[in-house]
Amino acid sequence: MDIRNIAIIAHVDHGKTTLVDQLLRQSGSFRENQAVAERAMDSNDIERERGITILAKATSVEWKGVRINIVDTPGHADFGGEVERILSMVDGVCLLVDAAEGPMPQTKFVLSKALALGLRPIVVLNKVDKPAAEPDDTLNDVFDLFANLGATDEQLDFPHVYASGIGGWADETLDGERKNLDALFDLISKHVQPPKQMSRSDEPFQMLATTLGADPFLGRLLTGRVEAGRAKAGDTLKAMSRDGEKLETFRISKILAFRGLTQTTIDEAEAGDIVTLAGMSKATVADTLCHPDVSDALPSQPIDPPTISVTFGINDSPLAGQDGKKVQSRVIRARLMQEAEINVAIKVEDTPGGEAFVVSGRGELQMGVLIENMRREGFELSISRPRVIYKEEDGQRLEPIEEVIIDVDDEYTGVVIEKLTGERKGDLVEMRPAGVGKTRIVAHVPARGLIGYQGEFMTDTRGNGVLNRIFHGWAPHKGAIQGRRQGVLISMENGVSVSYALWKLEDRGKFFIGAQEQLYTGMIIGEHSRDNDLEVNPLKGKQLTNVRASGTDEAVRLTPPVRMSLEEAIAYINDDELVEVTPKNVRLRKRHLDPNERKRVARSGA
Repeated sequence: MDIRNIAIIAHVDHGKTTLVDQLLRQSGSFRENQAVAERAMDSNDIERERGITILAKATSVEWKGVRINIVDTPGHADFGGEVERILSMVDGVCLLVDAAEGPMPQTKFVLSKALALGLRPIVVLNKVDKPAAEPDDTLNDVFDLFANLGATDEQLDFPHVYASGIGGWADETLDGERKNLDALFDLISKHVQPPKQMSRSDEPFQMLATTLGADPFLGRLLTGRVEAGRAKAGDTLKAMSRDGEKLETFRISKILAFRGLTQTTIDEAEAGDIVTLAGMSKATVADTLCHPDVSDALPSQPIDPPTISVTFGINDSPLAGQDGKKVQSRVIRARLMQEAEINVAIKVEDTPGGEAFVVSGRGELQMGVLIENMRREGFELSISRPRVIYKEEDGQRLEPIEEVIIDVDDEYTGVVIEKLTGERKGDLVEMRPAGVGKTRIVAHVPARGLIGYQGEFMTDTRGNGVLNRIFHGWAPHKGAIQGRRQGVLISMENGVSVSYALWKLEDRGKFFIGAQEQLYTGMIIGEHSRDNDLEVNPLKGKQLTNVRASGTDEAVRLTPPVRMSLEEAIAYINDDELVEVTPKNVRLRKRHLDPNERKRVARSGA
């Protein structure tokens, strides 16, 4: 069968997964009466809860005798490691752009990767039926983006369609019939070239592993595009690292291919097709699976470096072990190493003591998703404040810079620019109108200046601002950046919080806890109204006497506590504080620093 391999790429929330749903539905991949969840490709619980794609997933549809292998990619920059690998195994991309928002940071990121690989994108102007949509202006912006990224003349001559993913239609013109996605199916079949690997079917078998999975019955699973040759179940292959070092020899136990939303067993893997192999025990992502006679490994796509690091440690608080079952450092280490094996954007290092591990990655969201997955699996952890990763070049200390694009109401532009360029050492790049009553701000800001800024930004803009960010490059260190201004309220007792005590302490600041909650000495229970830390006693009850008079007792009415999400808690803490994460609770606490560590924290500033 004729084959087309294509990836759907776009900025987060521009409608990739919804469009794939409709492609599957209209190609006949679902039965007419089949119950299919909305955003069927988002199979992970956290993906469904947050409405974002985290893991790249493949599917396959048939259209007029052509099998189209489609890969749905993540839209958030923190999960860009998935996108880089996926693009190396497709022959074309559909670039989705929201007709109202226009090109955004992740659009630029994924498009630059696709153009560098020589792919010729199809531009899908999605959500053109939104009231605020401006498809013609968006098309011009996309063309300018192609030109700025150094696209060739052939790539600049890109075809485009107007579409509504949720409406299930795509047309070549804006005033088309708006009935179905036939125009997009036909464009993919006509514009995307068949895999050139299909002409190499007589050569020895070669495949580059692109994604890693696991099955309780089949064991390790590696997915990728067959670069040359054919293979059947039972054939013997060898695995080579990127450097050409032999890792293992194994026998293929099963070959799987994507058919709709499911993977089905097939007899033979052919050159050009995207398949999954089972049977290996050591091979992983970016390794070459090939015939024993092949001597050279396939080239793999370089991965952008991590920009932040977080220290994962055991939970050594007085309340440790009450919620979770996985509390030992060796169990935590094994889980982190497993994650680093699957996710090439994450790196794990041991600390000298062996009870904590430095995990480096792309951003706070990526770390938050990893921690959330671990707590749901029964782990208890202590998490440090994220730190940016510096690098030395020609004797100069360089730090990562992020490009920030903000859409905000005109009345809040002043406070946003002041925070970014003044307090956080950013440089304003562009400021222009973005619709009625809105302004778009583009700035280059040090990555460490954005740690913890999201919550502050939402407060400053009354929840109406939209902030997107992506790694821009490296620049000389810009000096100290002021961290959190307020101090914290720290419990000086072990026990259960008392309503009366919290009520009497309300003038000291806002609380993160309510009444009848378990506390311990050193636990952070609130934010101080001033800039210093304050130890308080939230257990002190009212002095009781045997004299009572009607109407003289004061009624205790507590202000509802501020409940932080996991990402908010991690971004909130300072260097001398930790987040205690258990399956049921997220707590903040002070950590005990040795004298050398205390000096290092004092020197590091923000």
